[in-house]
Amino acid sequence: MPMPEMIPVTSSNIAAIGYDQASQEVYVHFLNGSLYVYRGVPEFLFEEFKVASSYGSFLHRNFKNAYPYERLE
Repeated sequence: MPMPEMIPVTSSNIAAIGYDQASQEVYVHFLNGSLYVYRGVPEFLFEEFKVASSYGSFLHRNFKNAYPYERLE
């Protein structure tokens, strides 16, 4: 499964984020090296994530308990 293009972000915890439109999956690469995928996320929510003032807070508020996720790395 190819990875979507990852967008580097400025965050104390997150290194980069990406979105696969076909599968509606958000990829989050953390500064500690771990990579997570959140499944079934609508594109509009990823667009909001891209411009969030705090990526970590947005992730926690909107993805953590709302969408199934898996650690890939």
